[in-house]
Amino acid sequence: QVQLAESGGGSVQPGGSLRLSCEVSGNILSFNTMGWYRQSPGKQRELVADITKGGGREEYVEYVDSVKGRFTISKDNVKKTVDLQMNSLKSEDTAVYYCMLRQSGILTWGQGTQVTVSS
Repeated sequence: QVQLAESGGGSVQPGGSLRLSCEVSGNILSFNTMGWYRQSPGKQRELVADITKGGGREEYVEYVDSVKGRFTISKDNVKKTVDLQMNSLKSEDTAVYYCMLRQSGILTWGQGTQVTVSS
């Protein structure tokens, strides 16, 4: 059974940086998508960034427009981790951030980690 464990959330002032990390336990298949979503109170969960891996070495990365140029997603296939480096944080980035793995039609979520951006 696959499980995801996030770390790295916290509180930061506007303009600051945080790095989120997600470690996967269990098997990861050749075709998969790993990434980060977030959810603010009263809003739907939204995609922040993800990486889709095909059967070969190619990977496709996508970001929601609001984080482009500020956030960077990265993955380590050996360590089975996916990280999200968040720079130039804004108050509207405040949310619970969830790690996600999708493979063979099965979606697995982490427990979530709170990110608060406030002065």
